[in-house]
Amino acid sequence: MLSKENFIEHFAQLSPDFREKNFLLAVSGGADSMVLLHLFLNLNIHIEVAHVNYHLRGEDSNLDQKLVQDFCAAHAVKFHLYEAVSQDEKPKNIEIWARNLRYKFFFDLLEKHSLDYLATAHHLNDQLETFLIHLSRGSGITGLSGIPENKNQILRPLLHFTKKEIYNYAQKNEIPFREDRTNAEDHFLRNRIRHHITPELEKTHPAFWVNFDKSINFLNQYKSFIESKILETLNDITLESNENQWIIDKNKLKTLSNIEQYEVFKKLGFPNVLEQKKLWGSENGKKFIAEEGTIYLHQNKIILLKNNTIENFNYSISLELNKKINFPQNLLIADYKIADVSPDWEIDLKKIKLPLKLRKPENGEYFYPKGMQGKKRIVKFFRDERIPIFARSNIWLLVDAENQILGILGYRQDSRFVGNESNEKLYVYL
Repeated sequence: MLSKENFIEHFAQLSPDFREKNFLLAVSGGADSMVLLHLFLNLNIHIEVAHVNYHLRGEDSNLDQKLVQDFCAAHAVKFHLYEAVSQDEKPKNIEIWARNLRYKFFFDLLEKHSLDYLATAHHLNDQLETFLIHLSRGSGITGLSGIPENKNQILRPLLHFTKKEIYNYAQKNEIPFREDRTNAEDHFLRNRIRHHITPELEKTHPAFWVNFDKSINFLNQYKSFIESKILETLNDITLESNENQWIIDKNKLKTLSNIEQYEVFKKLGFPNVLEQKKLWGSENGKKFIAEEGTIYLHQNKIILLKNNTIENFNYSISLELNKKINFPQNLLIADYKIADVSPDWEIDLKKIKLPLKLRKPENGEYFYPKGMQGKKRIVKFFRDERIPIFARSNIWLLVDAENQILGILGYRQDSRFVGNESNEKLYVYL
């Protein structure tokens, strides 16, 4: 049963330091959000309210706004309003449009007013509807785990209480609210589940809601367990990484089960199962362009790059002296000369600062090509050397710790850093 006492007890578990935090409440004027507002008023903490008037239901939308605004004024709660206007273009899917609109408004308020959390009035019936929608779409454990109770600065403290309990609380405490008449329609899938499927499920067991809540809790525990194991696996098979690039040991990845492979790729932001299946039968040098980014095969490695094209992607690879690498190309930088092997470049050690790195060229950069007079923009050098556009995606700069360009690997060294006979040198072998 929902009461002030058990709400406070539950909320203290959800957010142990809640008395030290500031909250923004999303309040529509319906029973759920008005009850949430009433319960938060009993916590004696700093709260503010956000309301969105979409102007989709004529005067009803304005009456919803007035109810929330008047309630806030009566209880000295700061009220924030966003009114949708003609500039807020409505796509075919009104639900997605409205959701994106309100969450942008909410998070802008969090940042602008230094608020810690957004609290929404999602409840256990919402959880069941979300579960069934994901079940019908063939979702995995993440989808079946439902709506998270605490994620991305969003708290949902009513998630373990049913709609019936919320109505009972509103009636007992004489809380004003307005019903959205569109909730009675069967136009939306969520409404059809609410009107026709949920009542039948409630009949299956006297403790249906308690048991469903337990099941969702178990699923979330399993999800957390799986995620921790996937992170362990990812750490084991990752050779190099940064926030937008991963180099994976192909042989280790291949030994994993299909579901492990899927979860690894999904964790990296590449959930397309078809692309994964293509990897095993493809030769070295093969490139896959996915919606999420680009996947390369290089020897026994799988390289995943986000943002679709490597040309628009800026990242660097740190280098160690006397240690050969074979990605993105074969390269050895040594502080000694290899017998019977001529180095491709010699670099004056006094003119640079270690460590060295490889990175992609950036717009507007220039260097001083060896054998030429003066400086030249890198883009112009590419044009003059007639390097094809597609080949430029595989071009790397060698730079030092101060980001000085020492040359374009495979093409031209920068004349400013050519080795001096009287100074110590580094030797570059390509």
